[in-house]
Amino acid sequence: MKKLRQEFADTMLEVGLADPRLVVMVGDISHGILQPYAKACPGRYFNVGICEPTIVNMAAGIAKTGLIPVVHTIAPFIIERAYEQIKLDFGYQQLGLNLISVGSAFDYAQLGCSHHCYTDISLMSHFKKAHIFFPGSPVELNVLFKKVYNNGCINYFRLPEKPHEVVFSPEEITVNKAIKVLEGEDLTIVAIGPQLRTALDAAQLLKNRDIFAEVLYYPVIKPFDAETVLRSVMKTRKVLVIEEASAHDGLFNSVLRTVKQVSGVEYSQIAVEDFIHQYGTYEELCEDLGFSAQGILQAVKRDFSFESPLKKMVSLGSLA
Repeated sequence: MKKLRQEFADTMLEVGLADPRLVVMVGDISHGILQPYAKACPGRYFNVGICEPTIVNMAAGIAKTGLIPVVHTIAPFIIERAYEQIKLDFGYQQLGLNLISVGSAFDYAQLGCSHHCYTDISLMSHFKKAHIFFPGSPVELNVLFKKVYNNGCINYFRLPEKPHEVVFSPEEITVNKAIKVLEGEDLTIVAIGPQLRTALDAAQLLKNRDIFAEVLYYPVIKPFDAETVLRSVMKTRKVLVIEEASAHDGLFNSVLRTVKQVSGVEYSQIAVEDFIHQYGTYEELCEDLGFSAQGILQAVKRDFSFESPLKKMVSLGSLA
């Protein structure tokens, strides 16, 4: 499957050729793959360098002229370092902006916590006019960007290094609807980004133990599709949210707000609780943090009870 960053470059070329208002600005990354866009759209590609607050200020000026800015760099530098500029130049002035980050939560695992970013989804959710996207496959990025890039809102696209490799048709991808990837009746698993693959792997292991999980996938985190998760949780009365992001004020918060009216619901979350101090590969950090099929099984064993039928109680005891 194509890398998300390459799809970003290809989508910029596609949209840039069709819409002369599109202006792409980068913070000293992705030059090679963006050269086709730079050559095809002269005067609409700028490398501002490692000056993230400045690039947001410049994007605001571009937006004020009626052009459509796209700002692209590594997540912690554009969201956390330049948050004040996003707040004042776009939130306060109600201008439209497209932020395209790479690095996700800890894709740059080998570079340590300076390149990690867990808070981006939470921070961007504070803007009422913000839309937040975490596409886990190229088609999701292409379809969603083309639907919203000129909507006048703050659109944040968080691009993971590793796609989930689940194939969706363009027709399945909409701004206002989650995707039910797997039907189940015993447990609702809500996943974002590459962790969709983890959720599906865990669902298979649970199925082997007669626990049938319903897997919901949210490529669009805001606006949040409350209806889909509410319908599922009313059926299962159990919900596990797995989000490769901060445990605070993210997808889990949206789920809780949605299903608080449903009585007798059991909850669990796998997310990033604190700074990740250790080094290692992306896969090693996922394992340490519980982003694995076995991590999900452990969370299910710890946080949920399956009282009926009896065989599920027996099966649950063997999840270790």
